[in-house]
Amino acid sequence: MTLQLISGKRNQLLTIIACLCAISLCLCGTVSAQNSQRTGEINTTSSRVYTYVGKTGFGHEHAVIGEIKSGIIQLGAAHNAGEIVFNMTTWKADTPQARQYIGLKGTTSASTQSEVNANMLGAGVLNVRKYPTSTFKISSALPLKQQSSNGKTLYQLDGTFTLHGTSRKIRVIAEVSETNQQQHLRGSFLIKQTDFGITPFSKAFGAVGVTDELKIYGDIYLTR
Repeated sequence: MTLQLISGKRNQLLTIIACLCAISLCLCGTVSAQNSQRTGEINTTSSRVYTYVGKTGFGHEHAVIGEIKSGIIQLGAAHNAGEIVFNMTTWKADTPQARQYIGLKGTTSASTQSEVNANMLGAGVLNVRKYPTSTFKISSALPLKQQSSNGKTLYQLDGTFTLHGTSRKIRVIAEVSETNQQQHLRGSFLIKQTDFGITPFSKAFGAVGVTDELKIYGDIYLTR
C-alpha cells in the first residue's frame, strides 16, 4: 500500500512537471514570435510606393504602384538607420489605386496598362529580370524642428538610393503620424532616370514619351 501511494504521488508530480514544461514552451514561443517583429520593421502588407511619370509630346501621364519586399527604419537614428528593399517586379502602371493616390483623373484600359507595364518592366527601361529590386540604404533618420502643415512630426532621411544597378545620394522629408499602433510615414523625392542609366521611354521619333524626372512617393507603415 505504501509503495503504491508513493508511486501514485510520483506520477502526479511528474504530470505536474510535464504540464509546467509545456506551458513554459508555449510562453517562450509566444515571446519569440513577438520579438521576431522588430520595432521599426516595415509592414509590407499595407505599405506601398507610388511614382508619378510625366509626359512629353503627345504622351500620357502615368501613376505607378509598387510593393516593398522588406525593410526597417529606425527613426531618430543618426547612423545605420535602416534600409528599404523595393520589389521592382510588382510595379504596375495606372491602377485605380495608383491614379487616385497621385491625383490623376480618369481610368486606363486593361490593354493600355498591359502595354505600359511591358515597356516599363522590360529591358529597355527598368529591366526587372536583371534588377528585380532597388534599395534605399538609410544612413540617418533625424527629426526636424519644424512640423508639417498638418502639425505632424517631420523626419529627414538621408541615404543612398540604388536603382538599375546605379547608386545616388538622396534626401527624403517624411511626415510621421501614429495610427493603429503603427507609425505612418509619408514622403517623396525626385530622381532623373538618366542619372540611373535609364533612357526615358519614347516612340514615334520622340513625339510620344515620358519625362526624365520622376516623383516617387513612399506610404509606409512601421511596427512600434
